[in-house]
Amino acid sequence: MSNYHKPEAKIVQELKDIANKIRIHSITSTQAAKSGHPTSCSSIAEILSVLFFNTMRYKVSAPKDPSSDRFVLSKGHACPALYAAWAEAGLFPVADLQNLRKIDSDLEGHPTPRLNFIDVGTGSLGQGLAIAGGMAYVGKNYDKANYRVYCLVGDGESAEGSIWESVHFSSYYKLDNLCVILDVNRLGQSEETSLGHDVEIYRKRLEAFGMHAIVVDGHDIEELVKAFHTAATTKGKPTAIVAKTFKGKNFPKIENMDNWHGKPLGDNSEKIIQHLKSLIKNQGPLQIHPQKPLKDDAPLVDITHIKLSSPPAYNIGDSVATRVAYGTALVKIAQNNPRVIALDGDMKNSTYSENLKKYDSSRYIECFIAEQSLVGTAIGAACRDRTVPFVSTFATFMTRAFDQIRMGAISQTNVNFVGSHCGVSIGEDGPSQMGLEDLALFRSIPGSTIFYPGDAVATERAIELAANTKGITFTRVNRPTTPVIYKNDQVFTVGKAFVVKKSDKDQVVLIGAGVTLVEAITASDELAKLGIGARVIDPFTVKPIDKETIVNNIKEVGGRAVVVEDHYYEGGLGEAVLSTTALERDIIIKHIAVAKVPHSGPPNVLLDLYGLSAKHIVAAAQEILKL
Repeated sequence: MSNYHKPEAKIVQELKDIANKIRIHSITSTQAAKSGHPTSCSSIAEILSVLFFNTMRYKVSAPKDPSSDRFVLSKGHACPALYAAWAEAGLFPVADLQNLRKIDSDLEGHPTPRLNFIDVGTGSLGQGLAIAGGMAYVGKNYDKANYRVYCLVGDGESAEGSIWESVHFSSYYKLDNLCVILDVNRLGQSEETSLGHDVEIYRKRLEAFGMHAIVVDGHDIEELVKAFHTAATTKGKPTAIVAKTFKGKNFPKIENMDNWHGKPLGDNSEKIIQHLKSLIKNQGPLQIHPQKPLKDDAPLVDITHIKLSSPPAYNIGDSVATRVAYGTALVKIAQNNPRVIALDGDMKNSTYSENLKKYDSSRYIECFIAEQSLVGTAIGAACRDRTVPFVSTFATFMTRAFDQIRMGAISQTNVNFVGSHCGVSIGEDGPSQMGLEDLALFRSIPGSTIFYPGDAVATERAIELAANTKGITFTRVNRPTTPVIYKNDQVFTVGKAFVVKKSDKDQVVLIGAGVTLVEAITASDELAKLGIGARVIDPFTVKPIDKETIVNNIKEVGGRAVVVEDHYYEGGLGEAVLSTTALERDIIIKHIAVAKVPHSGPPNVLLDLYGLSAKHIVAAAQEILKL
């Protein structure tokens, strides 16, 4: 094996000592917290010792230095061991480990980026490898740097299909800077895992997916050192280290025993700690120190102040689908900043993310029909502010990755989602393809921003704003063409609605977005023929909703409004408007939305069938004016 040097005996012993110190810290911290997972920490102690004190290269003074190796603990419940490794490395005092899970401590029960050494939140199992894959893809293809990415996955969570989506992704893209460590400790939460300690099946499965798989004794320092060296020198494919371990390793009468998941050791702790101390040969300070990065070779990146390379160029009345405008805008912001990238789930010719692939194929990542991996990869790509990722697919398929999106918010990620084919207006494809829950999904995400542009001009500006907005953003775009209603120089702002039609004699406000904004404008024209003035509002962002504009305009017309949306009743635009007016006096709102699972059919027929067309808005306005 090229350049491999067997570690000296004293190095091996010190790494063993660090592993047992990690075990002790995991016991004492979970004892202090009266909760936690010390046995799960114990199975990975040698892995962390070798990684943090022999293999990985990083700066303790700057844990998120762009040139440093990355580590993702997918089995987040074992975080006391990770916290202990960083404390032993000198990042913070070992004494602070006793603050685990306390209300005033960021050493939480599962890791989050509130800590300066954590890139992403983990603990909802099966997600870490996709994130690590995104990091590795950026390192290999965009940063072109020497840093490596390590991801520790539990054997229990390997039952998640998302893990195998991510194995496929990393193998397909030959991410040889990625190393996954599979902690095969046999025991799940409530019983033995499906494969137990059959490491050969894991190896064969990983090899079948195209990984270089190595089986090791996960408690043997020399085997781990050699395996990590092999991973670093393997080219053309990622490496998976299948580590056979024991839950509660070195815990007498607890090691490899059932019913010790997620429990502090209680009365057993003192005897076990004394046993672990007896295994430590070097009682003094560490002789081994963390390794610095091979090179400070990650390039400087600026992802601020991203602009469209040219302003929108449409004519009033042009018929343009907002999904097409998204593709146009994506290229424009990519022309302005080389770190704008697009990821899609094999829908690029429908979402128009393929426009960026045609412009610069290197900045388009095809994630295929694997939405959980798609979202996780984007979260990884966004880490350490290395890229500005835009994730697109049909709006309804975002629901498949809701947990990844939810965890993205916990990870403080800046990922931009774009959902096309929303609502019954997509037509003949039918209900399985209709995004009718997407607004509810993204409204429930803390800190999210939701754009629902009314035309092509608004869409281009929404994408420009999204690229500069912190947190998760979602832009809802339509399949059908809709007319351009805004001038090309119209200024758009997050949280600012537009009154697109108004008179001094208005008696009712109509609020719509996307295709229903068009229907609302048409309804306003029809109501005018009946002598009823109807003001029309385009919210532009559903979250934050522009309370001031909406409330003031409804009050100006006498307190009556109709909200119409191509979405189910629950959780969408209507409920956003209703919540913002809930404490206002003398306001009555009629909400029109899709009430049941829809049917296939022509878009206009479906809009009419489910009560979203102009004639139904006219009827609703007339009805509400009688109240």
